[in-house]
Amino acid sequence: MDGAEPLVWVVRHGETEWSRSGRHTSRTDLELTGWGEEQARALRTAFDGVRFDRILCSPRQRAQRTAELAGLVPYTVDPDLAEWDYGELEGRTSVDIREELPGWNIWDGPWRGGETAEDVASRADRVIADLLGGGGSNVAMVGHGHFSRVTAARWVGSSVHTARWLDLDTGTTSQLGWDRHERVLRRWNAPAPLSAER
Repeated sequence: MDGAEPLVWVVRHGETEWSRSGRHTSRTDLELTGWGEEQARALRTAFDGVRFDRILCSPRQRAQRTAELAGLVPYTVDPDLAEWDYGELEGRTSVDIREELPGWNIWDGPWRGGETAEDVASRADRVIADLLGGGGSNVAMVGHGHFSRVTAARWVGSSVHTARWLDLDTGTTSQLGWDRHERVLRRWNAPAPLSAER
């Protein structure tokens, strides 16, 4: 680590059909809805006057399109920013899953055929090490809901399970930053101003 204390802007992609209906979406490569594209364009206002030293983006098209519409270009694709791999639960809602697995939640599992909480924490830790060692004072990472929440929890030295309390909507920005050299959450789940409510 080079001793830098970067301000990390966490951007969640705009709405997709599956995020709107609450279906778990990881590997399925969905496009943004019309509303999702509007959310992404509105994010530009959040970055007025900000010069980014690095912009990292998930390999999924919903994140890349969000980055492009938000003006977060050029970006570097980082496979570690992909969403939590839900395995056999891909495309299902929590309500549907709980009919089969009462009390199920993503934080406690089970994760049949997908990543465990420990797997995702390890990936988030790699991202954080890169953020801390990669240089730059302003860094953006454009990605997904659950993985971004885990990254935030790990940023402040907490467990994956803490992320359950960090709700994160589509088309929002958050900031991982510093207070007296301690890592903190500076802003969380801030929507961009939109011309009309959905």
